[in-house]
Amino acid sequence: MPKTEKEKMLSGELYDPGDKELITRWHKAKALIKEYAQADSTDRDLLNRILDELLGSRGDNVWITAPIHVDYGENIHLGNNIEINMNCVFLDCNTITIGDNSGIGPSVQIYAVGHPVKPEERLSLNEEDGFPFWKSITAPVTIGKNVWVGGGSIILPGVSIGDNTTIGAGSVVTKSIPANCLAVGNPCKVIRQFD
Repeated sequence: MPKTEKEKMLSGELYDPGDKELITRWHKAKALIKEYAQADSTDRDLLNRILDELLGSRGDNVWITAPIHVDYGENIHLGNNIEINMNCVFLDCNTITIGDNSGIGPSVQIYAVGHPVKPEERLSLNEEDGFPFWKSITAPVTIGKNVWVGGGSIILPGVSIGDNTTIGAGSVVTKSIPANCLAVGNPCKVIRQFD
């Protein structure tokens, strides 16, 4: 039996984001993040209910400051005691996993998706409405426990960040970063190991 476009997406194969199942979930996620952004920030019950419907999973004591932007939401998995500051973008076309006690600064962008480099491999045509979606390829992003990602950082597909690591503000993380270090820059590199 052939794979669905969602199965292709989550396995890192070239897929068509114009697929009906994917577009339906994409629109649902947009409605949920709009509802979240408009909710009273003191109404924890409502905010948690929305997060439970939006996210794939979350632990206890998760705080996300609105607005947040996601593709699907359901591929985001958060541990316990997570803080995500405002204006973050999570392109969760593959899994984005963040471990316990981690913090994500404002305007951080986490991309679990990219596009083919060759133009002729990017474009597809949605048969229902004729909109030319770009074909996409994905890879998961994993952020360990006790990690702090500084504001304005960008994390690319396939990157893992080890436990107890700090990523300096404005970094562009193109390759995996080990545990127990401070890493900064564009491209992001380890500048100090922690004992």
